[in-house]
Amino acid sequence: MVLALVAEIVGTIGGFGSSVFFVPIANIYLDFYSVLGLTALFHLSSNLSKIFLFKKGIDKFLLLYIGLPAVVFVILGGYLSNLFKGKYLEILLGIFLILLSFLFLIKKKLVIKAGKKETLIGGSLSGFTAGLLGTGGAIRGLTMAAFNLEKSVFIATSAFIDFMVDFSRTFVYYQNGYIHNHDLKYVPFLFAIGLVGTIIGKRILKYIPQNKFKQISLLLILIIGIVTLLNSFLS
Repeated sequence: MVLALVAEIVGTIGGFGSSVFFVPIANIYLDFYSVLGLTALFHLSSNLSKIFLFKKGIDKFLLLYIGLPAVVFVILGGYLSNLFKGKYLEILLGIFLILLSFLFLIKKKLVIKAGKKETLIGGSLSGFTAGLLGTGGAIRGLTMAAFNLEKSVFIATSAFIDFMVDFSRTFVYYQNGYIHNHDLKYVPFLFAIGLVGTIIGKRILKYIPQNKFKQISLLLILIIGIVTLLNSFLS
């Protein structure tokens, strides 16, 4: 639970979302499918907290061009996840996190063009990876960065899109059997952690430049990706 709180705080400040940290950490203790189910439930509360705490407007254009394709493709990714063994998905997650962190660390000023086509592609990819691997916030964040949104608008819009994505994949994961009755005991704690972590993250965000903290977050993602990959081969 402490690690979940840390994941929420770091995810809020770094702008990547808590799932990029929560999924690989939780996977150390639970099977991959249970982690996918818990992540969807955890994110529902986490994103509601962000929407409430950063309620300074939501960008309707991004909500449409990123949110809708993300919802469609998270459903597709969620169903496809049932076709692969958990071990293979762990390997994919490890590779994804390593490549993603390297991309951001090397291309520090990487920005996707702020066009409708690029936005639709970014939304689709973020939704698909969220459904298949449990995390897609970094791709969505990269796509949204092209629009130079005010920080609170960025977080609120991203959280609203993420809420739509999580709401959709929760039904898919439940149908796939990823949400188990014995795991539901964690849900009340995760809801509380989502709220508390977002509040702490918001306060810290006032004192730490986001760009500097993002570099630390990327290094953590790289380390977690390597650990996830090694763990998948050793288990």
